[in-house]
Amino acid sequence: MLEMSLQKKIEYVLLILAVAFCFENEVSAQSPFTRADTLRGSITPERGWWDLNYYHLSVEVFPETKSLKGTNLVRYKVTSPHQVMQIDLQEPLKITSVTQEGEFLEVRREGAAHFITLKKKQVPGTFEKILINYEGQPKEAVRPPWDGGITWTRDTNGKHFIASSNQGIGSSIWWPSKDHPADEVDSMLITVTVPKGLQNVSNGRARRGEVRENTVTMDWFVSNPINDYGVNINIGDYVHFGEKFEGEKGTLDMDYYVLRDNLEKAKIHFHDARRMMEAFEHWFGPYPFYEDGFKLVEVPYLGMEHQSSVTYGNDYQKGYKGTDLSGTGWGLKFDFIIIHEAGHEWFANNITYKDVADMWIHESFTNYSESLFLEYHYGKEAGQEYVRGTRSRIENKIPIIGIYGLNRRGSGDMYYKGGNLLNTLREVIADDEKWRSILRGMNEVFYHQTVTTEQVEAYIQEQSGLNLENFFDQYLRNVSIPTFEYYFSDQQTLNYRWSNCLVTFDMPVDVSIGEDTMRISPTTHWQQAKVKQSGTLTVDPDFYVGSFRLR
Repeated sequence: MLEMSLQKKIEYVLLILAVAFCFENEVSAQSPFTRADTLRGSITPERGWWDLNYYHLSVEVFPETKSLKGTNLVRYKVTSPHQVMQIDLQEPLKITSVTQEGEFLEVRREGAAHFITLKKKQVPGTFEKILINYEGQPKEAVRPPWDGGITWTRDTNGKHFIASSNQGIGSSIWWPSKDHPADEVDSMLITVTVPKGLQNVSNGRARRGEVRENTVTMDWFVSNPINDYGVNINIGDYVHFGEKFEGEKGTLDMDYYVLRDNLEKAKIHFHDARRMMEAFEHWFGPYPFYEDGFKLVEVPYLGMEHQSSVTYGNDYQKGYKGTDLSGTGWGLKFDFIIIHEAGHEWFANNITYKDVADMWIHESFTNYSESLFLEYHYGKEAGQEYVRGTRSRIENKIPIIGIYGLNRRGSGDMYYKGGNLLNTLREVIADDEKWRSILRGMNEVFYHQTVTTEQVEAYIQEQSGLNLENFFDQYLRNVSIPTFEYYFSDQQTLNYRWSNCLVTFDMPVDVSIGEDTMRISPTTHWQQAKVKQSGTLTVDPDFYVGSFRLR
């Protein structure tokens, strides 16, 4: 982050303490923090000494009993000497055994955390592996994707239709993993066995299929780093179609898997996927996973951003279940799930948070991507109207950033407020090509990386050439929305300041008085500017601020 003065550091610490106190009281009243929160949300000593390299997850799915049985081969690099490893698997699933080089290892369970005592000396710099066997009935998702788990249902022809979704609850709800976002596996093989007559579609590219008397097994290989919550299984009576997209890195395979009865309407409706790819490569740079291709897979819930296996369940409607979230009409120009969830390929899958408290990095940028999609296809004002229209959904009750080390995300304002935050930042920078270069640059500099809010802030400040510390503090760590207060002391003198904000807030803003437009730089202290004449003052509506004339 850019260098701060001592006074600035003191103010910043006081701000964080105040926000943390308020946020903790808000959350803990309903759900007090526990040791389980720490084991899930922090880099424990048993997680910190090893770096994920490779998974081979192999699982057989039994739809009739809603159960799983499988193994996970975990290859890792030893980064410091330690003999106990933490692997996570949530009840009611059970780890039945763990072996290393053929020897059975002792496993101590504490909730979802399993502490494995390794017999072989762990030498820094070496690569080792363990094999985990597990089985049981995983949690069934009640309201996916928000509550998470496995969805077990049937299609209109009575065939099984099954899918995983687990962003909030974690990958360990259905498979044993290092369930923390800071460490992404470098590559992964996913082997899934299902009853004959069904097909599984997972992340990456199909490698091998094997048909036995009663089952079908398919391998899917992911050659790029992948966050654990993005790993998925999707099982149904699928049919496939696809297309080639000539993109910035060459020819991209775009594949679509839909239920048999939906094939013809999907061939028309999924045109939005190609439109998405055109728009987002323009704004964000090349699709981040050319090697693994892009898939859109129909599922029995709304949809989610699983890397290279984006899931879709919006019933072939425009908008969000047929609704325009902006209330402007522009939200019915595209299928929300296709655009939003695919936008996460850049922000969530390419650039991933290190801690769920920084979930705004995923959701704010992807929410904002919806307006950029509209701008690319329909012009800038279309995008601006859309993002402004979403402001009615902002609550401003809890900060966007959550609590670190406890698997606690911030408020849902990370979506609509986050999109408006970024749109406001674009107006502050006041250079659309520079803004686009910043978005593209992020996906290049942070390519296939896990990051923190501080890294994102520092990059944007560096590239914009602006000191934006107060801006980010105000919109990410505070709930009040700055109000532009003003009055005219005479016909040619405008008096103005920011209120309802941090005392250090100092964002420039564009205002119009009659036919004249000007940029001014208010602080929280009264300032003056000479104008041609007093009259009706309008703040540029693309800035997410309030305004109030005192007299």
